[in-house]
Formats: sequence, structure tokens, C-alpha cells
Amino acid sequence: QVQLVESGGGLVQPGGSLRLSCAASGSLLSINAMGWFRQAPGKQRELVASISRGGTTNVQDSAKGRFTISRDITKNTVVLQMNSLKTEDTAVYYCSAFRPAYGWDIWGQGAQVTVTS
Repeated sequence: QVQLVESGGGLVQPGGSLRLSCAASGSLLSINAMGWFRQAPGKQRELVASISRGGTTNVQDSAKGRFTISRDITKNTVVLQMNSLKTEDTAVYYCSAFRPAYGWDIWGQGAQVTVTS
């Protein structure tokens, strides 16, 4: 089994920055990629950024140039650095793990990010 524990998030003004961290533990060899999703009220959950086992990163168009996903292999941690935040970035952010046989099926507890003036 894989467990994901998120930290970070909070309240910030437009233009500010926040950092989300996700610590993974358990059977990590089964994971092919890690990602950050977000879900705003009344909207579907969407993939914001991902990083593959090989280190390839992808960021949603709306977040490109503002969000960066990275990892620390020694700490089994994935980080989402969010800069130039906008009010429309307000959502609950979830860390997730991708396993080839199951897809994005492992989730963290969620972290609230609120961008407001």
C-alpha cells in the first residue's frame, strides 16, 4: 500500500505564493507518476501538474509559468510550488499517485488553497 500525506496550503493574496508538499510512503515501486489535482467548489477535479518516475513534468496550461512540480527522491516527497496565484486557483489540492494497473487511485487528504484579497 501507498500512503500520501500533504502539507502546506493556506490563505494568500492574489500574486502571492504557496508551497504544497506530499510525502509518500509504502510500496513506492508500484508508482509510475505523482501528481497534483485540484477541485474548486462546483467543479470537477482536474490535474494541475504531474511528474513521472523518469522526472518528466507536465503542467496544466492555466498554471504554466506559475506552478512548478518537483521531487526529492531522498525524501520521497513531491512539491508543488505555486507563484503568482490568482483567485481562480482557489481549490482543495490533492496529491495523487499513478499506478499502471489502477490509474490515479491513491490520494492524499487534500489541502485548502484560498486566494483572496
